[in-house]
Amino acid sequence: MSNATPPFRWQSVALPAFLPTLLFSIGEGAIIPIIPIVADSLGASLALAGLIAAMIMVGELMGDIPSGWLVSRIGERTAMIGASLVAVVGLVLASYAPNTWILGVGVLLIGIATATFALARHAFMTTYVPQAYRARALSSLGGTFRLGYFIGPFIAAGVIQLTGSTTAVFWIHIAGCVGAAVVLLSLKDPSATIGARHAARALRTPGEEFVAEQAHGLFHTMWTNRGVLTKLGTGAALIGALRASRAVILPLWAVSIGIGDASTAVIIGIAGGIDFALFYVSGQVMDRFGRLWAALPSMLGLAIGHLTLAFSHDLPDNVVWFITVAMFLSVANGFGSGILMTLGADLADKKNPAPFLGAWRFTGDLGGASAPLLVAAVTAVASISLASGVMGVLGLVGAGILLRYVPRYLPRSKP
Repeated sequence: MSNATPPFRWQSVALPAFLPTLLFSIGEGAIIPIIPIVADSLGASLALAGLIAAMIMVGELMGDIPSGWLVSRIGERTAMIGASLVAVVGLVLASYAPNTWILGVGVLLIGIATATFALARHAFMTTYVPQAYRARALSSLGGTFRLGYFIGPFIAAGVIQLTGSTTAVFWIHIAGCVGAAVVLLSLKDPSATIGARHAARALRTPGEEFVAEQAHGLFHTMWTNRGVLTKLGTGAALIGALRASRAVILPLWAVSIGIGDASTAVIIGIAGGIDFALFYVSGQVMDRFGRLWAALPSMLGLAIGHLTLAFSHDLPDNVVWFITVAMFLSVANGFGSGILMTLGADLADKKNPAPFLGAWRFTGDLGGASAPLLVAAVTAVASISLASGVMGVLGLVGAGILLRYVPRYLPRSKP
């Protein structure tokens, strides 16, 4: 009997990895632009609306704490189904929220569920996709999220036009979560289909798996890997910060300059289409030339976009500037599609990647959660323009960190 490893086939991961992700992300893409708008309709100030929008990133940060252990313990499919159900609870709360506090709690629950859902897909792709295909696979996974963020806002705009209710958009995500759970229940467990996980587990003694999971708790893993997490991880955190800032600042900016609800959703949807269109380009660049060739241009573009936006708020043609910068930020973000997942996968233990990936995602999401809070705070004490400028400067700092540490930890990435 031959012991040769079967050739990798994209079909083996396409349906179980990408279809549930697409359904979930369509719903998420629909609600992200409208969260500040719903908060504004409940009487929130611009700063408070930003704070409520930030709760989805804060929830992701909180969800990262148990998610690595949880996914290792119960498996990717079960974790995703559970995450979908938790998201539904948060969405129902947000949909019927009588005040901003209940809305914030609902959005927080959505974020917690999103963290577990995303980590489960990341761990699956890291385990089952060979190194030679990894960046393309993970950028394709990132592209699937981006496709959802492209489709979701257009569906949201249609629902708003048909119902006249912004909160009705939350039901799009409910449908996406239910659809993802149904698909996952209908398909075979991908770990059983591909079999790689069983091969890895066969190398362990019966009691060793549980001990390993306990020993690799999030904070223990972070301490063990503190060198890479405080250096390259800081760059990852700033990538997460600029991406999260973009997701919060654009809807807030639209509210502040008086763009309507449906129009905001359409603009952000078109921007999402540009973002999605570049995902495979990013994967090709990373696989052929190295990770830095995608990470650095993406970070510089996000920084420049934020700085440009900062000076446009009070210009006579501020709507045109808003649309232009939104599209430019999407180009920059799309060119870095999958970069955080790819860097994490490169650095993770190949037999049991979930604990390190949980720590890596926590580091990136720490930036993602901190940035909207910083945006809300600066907006409250000064202005949204200054908040955008501060994020642009942080983006330039992040570009310098990536230039310094990506070649050190991943030498092939050196330009």
